[in-house]
Amino acid sequence: MLALQSELTHDTAAAVLRDGMASIDAGETQVDCAALMRFDSSALAVLLALRRHAIRRGATLAFSNLPDELTSLAQVYGITHLLAN
Repeated sequence: MLALQSELTHDTAAAVLRDGMASIDAGETQVDCAALMRFDSSALAVLLALRRHAIRRGATLAFSNLPDELTSLAQVYGITHLLAN
C-alpha cells in the first residue's frame, strides 16, 4: 500500500506524484491517505494523475482514508466519484 505522508501541497506534489507513479509501476493498487494533514488542491491533482497512470497501465487504484476536508474539496470540484472505490 502506498501511504501518503502528512503534507501534499504544491511544494510537495511533484515528488509525491513521481514516487506514487513508481509505486504503481511496481504493482501498487492502494493509496492510503490517512496521514494527510496539510493539503491543497494540488492533492486532488496528484490523486487524479495517479489514477490516470494506473488506468493507462490497466490497473485499478483505490483510495482509502481520505480526510473529510479533502473529500469536501473534491465535492466542490465535482470529482468525488473519481476518488470513490
